[in-house]
Amino acid sequence: MKRSASRFTYFPALAVAEAVLLAFFVLAGATPSLAASHEPGMMKAGKASKTERVEVRIKELHAKLKITPAQEGLWDNVTRIMRDNAVTMEALIKERTEKAGTRNAVDDLKSYGAIAEAHADGLKKFIPVFEPLYASMSDAQKKDADTLFHRQGPKKAKAKAKAKAKAETKAATEGK
Repeated sequence: MKRSASRFTYFPALAVAEAVLLAFFVLAGATPSLAASHEPGMMKAGKASKTERVEVRIKELHAKLKITPAQEGLWDNVTRIMRDNAVTMEALIKERTEKAGTRNAVDDLKSYGAIAEAHADGLKKFIPVFEPLYASMSDAQKKDADTLFHRQGPKKAKAKAKAKAKAETKAATEGK
């Protein structure tokens, strides 16, 4: 019995295509809105531009990270990149929204790809300016930053913490 090599590559390719289409449909239906944010200060803002949301986020992070006067110069570098990234993303999202009804599937995927690429490029610019700020932080500030920048939902974080506590309790009772 002879097996075709293309049969084995078909299913991974199909899975990748399904993942791309799923991401496309999820993101195509998403609208930039602060109302959807889980950040308390952002809930009241309603539909706002990306740059307006970044300004709100900058103020919240400054307060939550307890940026000191000595860290302000490093913080200014971080906020400059955040603002630049927001302007870039806002332009791409605006273009995508304006042409939503006129693009074919390929153009739509290219548009999504441009946004994803801009997001990745933005992170590449953000990380080098954030690292010195993070290095200058106290242990308490670092702990706050770790929590604020860790991307997991509150339910997942609670479940993870509960599982960790349960494992620690089990380990402690077994050790007795």
